[in-house]
Amino acid sequence: MNPVDYLRISLVDRCNFRCQYCMPEGADIQYALQQNLLTQPELITLLREVFIPVGFTRFRLTGGEPLVHPGVVEIVRTIAQFPATQDLSMTTNGFLLAGLAQDLHNAGLRRVNISLDSLDPDVFNQIIGNRGRSRWQQVWDGIQTAYQVGFNPLKLNVVVIPGVNDQEVLDLAALSIDREWHVRFIEFMPIGNDDLFQNRGWVSSEELRQQIRAKWGLTEGQVRGNGPADVFRIPNAKGTLGFISQMSECFCDRCNRMRLSADGWLRPCLLNETGQIDLKTGLRSGIPLEHLRQQVSELLLLKPEINYKQRDSGTTGAYSRTMSQIGG
Repeated sequence: MNPVDYLRISLVDRCNFRCQYCMPEGADIQYALQQNLLTQPELITLLREVFIPVGFTRFRLTGGEPLVHPGVVEIVRTIAQFPATQDLSMTTNGFLLAGLAQDLHNAGLRRVNISLDSLDPDVFNQIIGNRGRSRWQQVWDGIQTAYQVGFNPLKLNVVVIPGVNDQEVLDLAALSIDREWHVRFIEFMPIGNDDLFQNRGWVSSEELRQQIRAKWGLTEGQVRGNGPADVFRIPNAKGTLGFISQMSECFCDRCNRMRLSADGWLRPCLLNETGQIDLKTGLRSGIPLEHLRQQVSELLLLKPEINYKQRDSGTTGAYSRTMSQIGG
């Protein structure tokens, strides 16, 4: 069992996209009121006084879309300066990244994952739920800017949806050949999008690997990160290909992460709410920080049991929240 030292931090539950797999059309999205979200000082207090003392050293900022948070650069700077921080990364849709990449890098962010589900602007618009002006170019500009600024590794996340973007797998994989980019294919899973999932289904990582092997071949690869991807490389490519196989190849037994939602709930599992802790209410009601640390420590002890139960159950989609509300 890997040590649980990796915290995914949702800064906001809102997003400037409405992707099919995250906030499907017709979904009843109930955003938290601003006063019910963790404030920036509350978040920093929890990190400094609760999470770091119990052993967390690796942090990823997520959302919703973290770049819509007005204090995102300062949050990055503060976390990067903690002596205990061994790794700090971010997942973003990239839409606002071109204008923020340099400031984020200057503040201490070194790794970024950017969602890029299609190279076709029309398909991209369909996936992100955009009926107006195409946003693809601005995302592409954000990716290019991040690469030029020096983010390394720079990872591109692709959720593969049958009949929508699965025909682009080879084109997306090819991005790793001439650039030091790391393309990660993620199996589509049913979290808050049951109708779409039932209509579309999912494509296994092995099916994708077979396509890529048939064209170029595949060898084992490596890339720095804390996630569950199985990493390969097209022979002689500069970048790598990662496959996150939560539907076909359960990795619960090696999960090393917990999730802190934007409204202050600490959850040990994406698909299991067992043991979740409302840290925001505890903090605001004046519960001593040592008591909050004890609660988190006890949940850390429970985490291996939750991992194994989740793995053995084979269940998915235990959350009523969408992915954006959970903090993917």
